[in-house]
Amino acid sequence: MNSTPQIPDPRPVYAAAAEQLFQLISTIKPGQLDHPTPCHEYDVRALLGHVVSGARRIATVPEGGDGVGKDVPEWIDEVPAERWAELYDEGRARMNAAWSDDAVMDAVVTVPWGSMPGRIAMAGSVMETVTHTWDLARALGRDDTLEEGPAHFALAAAQRALPAEGREGAPFGEARQVPEDANVYVRLAAWLGRDPEWKTAPGRH
Repeated sequence: MNSTPQIPDPRPVYAAAAEQLFQLISTIKPGQLDHPTPCHEYDVRALLGHVVSGARRIATVPEGGDGVGKDVPEWIDEVPAERWAELYDEGRARMNAAWSDDAVMDAVVTVPWGSMPGRIAMAGSVMETVTHTWDLARALGRDDTLEEGPAHFALAAAQRALPAEGREGAPFGEARQVPEDANVYVRLAAWLGRDPEWKTAPGRH
């Protein structure tokens, strides 16, 4: 935790990751909202609610919030498919503005996963954003369109934050084995305990 200068500024990576997720959300059609995702507790609709509310909640952290966001519902229901991109765009704009002060990077902040320097907390948001982008892309059959840059950062953050084994109490399963030359998103998904071979059903693209 005291080696924060060795961790690159996560904000440009977050901006790139959030832009990629925004573009992906912009392609969603009404009939895809009920599709399953590799994140088993979420279908596409629930995953969208999670990433929108997550951006809103973590945007409160630099102002002294804890990211729990009792005033921001985790589940956002009855949202038509065409509005999700707008809602996520608003959320990522809040995030980018809230974390823009350089001083926040080394200040201790509190997020749902603990108290830590801001750059480590923000790296966690990059990891979550990139991972859920893969979840959504797999659900839509579009993971071959993803840029690798954000995933390399997210994988490094995940490997710093989580041991390969002994994850009791963490919201991730044990790391799964994949070839070292596997796509970086697949390696990230496997490290976080997801099924790296999960694919959407034929005809659900």
